[in-house]
Amino acid sequence: MAQSTRLVDLVHSRIDEFINTRESIVTTISPDLAVLVDFSRQFLSGGKRFRAQFAHLGWQSVSAQTIGLDGLVSAAAALEVFHAAALVHDDIIDNSDTRRGAPSAHRRFEHLHGAEGWAGSPVDFGRASAILLGDLLLGWSDELLDEGLDDATDRSSARRARAEFNHMRTEVTAGQYLDILEERAWVTQAESELFDRAVRVIVFKSAKYSVQAPLVIGAALAGADDDHLNDLRAFGLPLGIAFQLRDDLLGVFGDAAVTGKPSGDDLREGKRTVLIALARERLERSDLDLVDGLLGRPDLSAEQIATLQRIILDSGAVDRVEALIQENVAEALAVLAGSTVEPAVAERLTEFADTVTRRLF
Repeated sequence: MAQSTRLVDLVHSRIDEFINTRESIVTTISPDLAVLVDFSRQFLSGGKRFRAQFAHLGWQSVSAQTIGLDGLVSAAAALEVFHAAALVHDDIIDNSDTRRGAPSAHRRFEHLHGAEGWAGSPVDFGRASAILLGDLLLGWSDELLDEGLDDATDRSSARRARAEFNHMRTEVTAGQYLDILEERAWVTQAESELFDRAVRVIVFKSAKYSVQAPLVIGAALAGADDDHLNDLRAFGLPLGIAFQLRDDLLGVFGDAAVTGKPSGDDLREGKRTVLIALARERLERSDLDLVDGLLGRPDLSAEQIATLQRIILDSGAVDRVEALIQENVAEALAVLAGSTVEPAVAERLTEFADTVTRRLF
């Protein structure tokens, strides 16, 4: 626990240092751009730093590292900045008002537009500005990663870590598209395919980049061989799936004080998750029509959300998702038991598996 806390503190500091160095570059162009730095700093100030911690554990899992802690911290910070960029864009796509209990990036820009009394639509300004903020953060994540890779004594390890990072970016973008596709294309898909399509979204939008990729990037930086990296991939994917399944439950039933987003937010956004696919399998036609008629309506009332929550609970879908979470965690831990990962690190990974999938509602 102390090691994780120290790593999180180091990543916080590294991100702060990096933004401070970029502030002078941006504000030299125009003082009007200071808001991009301010919003970046605010948006990156919170979070649990799970991806950074997984990268650290991947690095620790290799006995003879080819990169020091400073380089690893920069790479871990790059993962967090990339995550922030993805969240900025994700909130625009989903029309989300909040993130981590505060206004989402596009809403912050909307508020700025209104406060300054500028011309035109505050909504259009907010969306366009947040897209650019997300793009800026994407670029900064690359710069941070390069700074970390420069510390690697083994250039082949650095190239492998870079390749894994690039692959992760492609998969996340693909998964994001699949997510918005499912929200619209489900009406033309066979009912029997909806579950598998929902799992596909989980794998590529979240599971790989939340758990698997950070582990592999950290280990690749440390000089891990193919067998070791494959063990981490086999562990990370089912754990990442379990992690996102838990997040999907929180998106429907979670406490806003815990999640930082309104309860039932995924219902308003119309997310076609594994939870929804499993519920549909057991619903009577009347309830199915009600779910399909309400899901995705941004103006859902508290009463309508409660109705959807009750229907989903009564279908048994929540219990089935809980079982899937446990099955995926068990699969991940079974891989770990027979892996090349050092026992002490395996123990911390086991503890972390419980942390990221623990029931919170």
